[in-house]
Amino acid sequence: MITRTWKEFFDSHAPYYESNPFAAHAALEVQFLLNLYPIPVGSSVLDVGCGTGRHAREFAKRGYRVTGVDLSPGMLAVAREKADEAGLDIEFVEADAKTFTLDRVFDAAVCLCEGGLGLINMGEDAEAHDRAIFQRIAAHLKPNASFVLTCLNGYSLIRQMKDELIAEGRFDPATMIASYTDEWDLPEGKQHVNVYERLFIPPEVTRMVREAGFTVDNVYGGTAGAWAQRPLSLDEVEMMVIARKL
Repeated sequence: MITRTWKEFFDSHAPYYESNPFAAHAALEVQFLLNLYPIPVGSSVLDVGCGTGRHAREFAKRGYRVTGVDLSPGMLAVAREKADEAGLDIEFVEADAKTFTLDRVFDAAVCLCEGGLGLINMGEDAEAHDRAIFQRIAAHLKPNASFVLTCLNGYSLIRQMKDELIAEGRFDPATMIASYTDEWDLPEGKQHVNVYERLFIPPEVTRMVREAGFTVDNVYGGTAGAWAQRPLSLDEVEMMVIARKL
């Protein structure tokens, strides 16, 4: 089976998502975030692209008021079930990260493990897509509120590209768009996924974040399981951008 849209993919993958190796570090990752930007217990946290709520649960366990936003009803069903099992009061909202509107502003926000960033459909404008997500997050934050995101590191993906892939139409260096069908070895088994993505490098991401109304404090290595206040490695999968609402 080939997954046609990202929403379809995440709906079908939801029951297995937290079996992925990269999902095992949520507790350490949330503690790392709170060390970066300490916020008082009881503060409100917005988790955009929250998925099954693994980070949302860790914030809630530490006494924060958490709202998670995600496009996938399948992922949110798992998120609500796991929160209930843990006895945690977390608000989960089914909405598009590009267009969501809530009736309040938050003390902090995260958008982790892509969190909707780069998850575009065939032919969609990737920069407009990601910029809209940053703008919606900015609109829901108090002045000086912290914002941390992790997203794909374009340097790593570019270094994997070859002229053969360009000849096959799988990657266009003029637009930085990759388009191909890939086989992923997932917890539920192998699955073919249509991938269409624009590869962004850190200066592009930080520009979009600044244009959305943030000041960028730093860019770190952001690969799951290896977060640290260290320079981004060219070959690691994800980057981390830490910022504050102006």
